[in-house]
Amino acid sequence: MLVSILAIPFSAKASEEEKGKVDVKENIFHHLGDGYGWEVPFSHTYRIPLPVIVRAEDGSWHCFSSGRLIKHDEEIDPESSKTHVVSVPQIVTIDKDGKPAYQFVLAHTSKHKNKVVQLLPTSQSEEEEAMKIASSQNDEIVDGFVKFDGKYYKEYKPFDISITKNVLALFIAAALVTWMVMGLVRYYARKGFKAPRKGMGFLELCVDFVYTGVIKSTLGDKAPRFAPYLLTAFFFILTMNLLGLIVIFPGGANLTGNIAITLVLAVMTFVITNIHGNKHYWKEIFWPDVPLLLKFPIPIMQVIEVFGIFTKPAALCVRLFANMMGGHMIVITLTLLIFIFAAYGAAVAGVSAVVSLIFSIFMLALDTLVSFIQAYVFTLLSTIFISMAVHEEHDAHHEAHEVEAAATPKA
Repeated sequence: MLVSILAIPFSAKASEEEKGKVDVKENIFHHLGDGYGWEVPFSHTYRIPLPVIVRAEDGSWHCFSSGRLIKHDEEIDPESSKTHVVSVPQIVTIDKDGKPAYQFVLAHTSKHKNKVVQLLPTSQSEEEEAMKIASSQNDEIVDGFVKFDGKYYKEYKPFDISITKNVLALFIAAALVTWMVMGLVRYYARKGFKAPRKGMGFLELCVDFVYTGVIKSTLGDKAPRFAPYLLTAFFFILTMNLLGLIVIFPGGANLTGNIAITLVLAVMTFVITNIHGNKHYWKEIFWPDVPLLLKFPIPIMQVIEVFGIFTKPAALCVRLFANMMGGHMIVITLTLLIFIFAAYGAAVAGVSAVVSLIFSIFMLALDTLVSFIQAYVFTLLSTIFISMAVHEEHDAHHEAHEVEAAATPKA
């Protein structure tokens, strides 16, 4: 957002023709998506290069900098005669036995858009066939081919374990959580039970709030067994959420707005819940306490209960993903309004900039609050799901007996 706001004076000078060049959808998914480089602040051209690690068609592994996939050239605008820097995709050639053997490129006109693909030797007849297919279907994208520099090449999608922006952001978030938690551990090792101050005090407050108010109150004497995972999930999600709101490195990666990441977190809760589920938990799934006709001979309730095993983590995954993705999309859309209205003159651009700025700041403040809420909700629901799996049947009867005893007047 900050980059866009600083670009307002330049955008306000845009001509009417430039209005059509603002692709809202492309800009939104560019900022929210993953990438082989990390954006440099105040520039959409330069990126911090990251390692690309791919497995070629013949099974060999190759590692190179993502900076080799893009070359920066200066281009002169014929209308304004101004020089600006543009990014030009490049083919990365890797030698074998002193001869060029492997070629990789960042695909743009391909089914694997914005992914690194391997270029395979292509005969003239195969290229002509690809062009013929593209012409017949009125679409440049041809299955099995990638178009680069006006030519069609056969492509192979390699097995890719590159350190992308999201992967590096995950490492950074994990390192920050480890640093914060171990810092608190070291503090108590030195100071005993003396209350910490400032940042450590706030961290200790969060730990106590989540552990006492959520984990211990729900799991009871089983809380120490599951607290390490639940507290880690809370702080890891919170850290990822807050890092995503920062516009410069090491922030800006939309981690919890990536459904693959929220899915992994939900699957971890799913695995822990079902691995530690006791016989009472599985009995309620396969032979619940309902009328016999609802579970035999047609297993209606069993189907519903088994389906519920998977809908619970799915709800965890989608809830976190949708809330964080929605907040980022609103802020980016509000910022893009500045560029859209810039074509109508400086006055309209100025008004839209002020309105967009106010609403963007409000949404960022709301997103900060939502970052805490979503981390709390994920931890709370995970705790409840685990509690339902480890809860003993006799515990319920014991609690009911205690309530009845407390309600009975003493002689």
